[in-house]
Amino acid sequence: MTLTDPDDAGRDPSGHAVPRSVGRVLDLLEIVLGTRGCTLTNAADACGLTPTTALRHLRALEARGYVERDRSGTYRVGPTMRRLTAALGDDDPIRRLVAAAQPHLDMLAAATGESTYLAVSDGRIATYVATAESERAIRHVGWVGQNVALDGTAVGAALASPGTCVTRTGAVESDITAISVAIAVPDATGVALSVIGPAHRFDEATRRAHEQALLGSAATLARHVGVVHEAAS
Repeated sequence: MTLTDPDDAGRDPSGHAVPRSVGRVLDLLEIVLGTRGCTLTNAADACGLTPTTALRHLRALEARGYVERDRSGTYRVGPTMRRLTAALGDDDPIRRLVAAAQPHLDMLAAATGESTYLAVSDGRIATYVATAESERAIRHVGWVGQNVALDGTAVGAALASPGTCVTRTGAVESDITAISVAIAVPDATGVALSVIGPAHRFDEATRRAHEQALLGSAATLARHVGVVHEAAS
């Protein structure tokens, strides 16, 4: 007979068991950080919890300063989280990566005429952390700070097969096409570059040209951060 702990509800990307109560607290913290502010109701709905359960966990996070609640009842990042983030300083690998990637995003946007993005992943979701906006009047904007699922998205498929360009249309927003390619970067589970814009501008010839530009930028960024990047054949 196998005994199981009822508090074990899931596993992290490395396969380790995560107690249900811990998972709920971390889920709520991620929701608050990812949305940059949300109400109790929205946080509970996003995590599939009752408001009573969500409130208990949010109060624990608030007591430790990881989140704080304003007068409107919106939960936001708290002083403890801000302190810990600031303490990383230049040792923060994501901050260094964003600084290294920005010139490449700028050049890629100029070459393609579309907005470009840098995303990082922890193996469960991807978050867009930097961008260079297209100069066109109609362009894609607003994904910095946004979390996206790995299943069904261009960035998710690219992260599963580094060096391969992946295209998806309508995966996150209707009528939006994304082309992504992932590179291996030290201190990060997954890193991807993307070219994103209105779907009507991504015909076959344009898509292929964007892919070549994206692969070139990925290879250059990889060399910049000191890793070997091989485009898939």
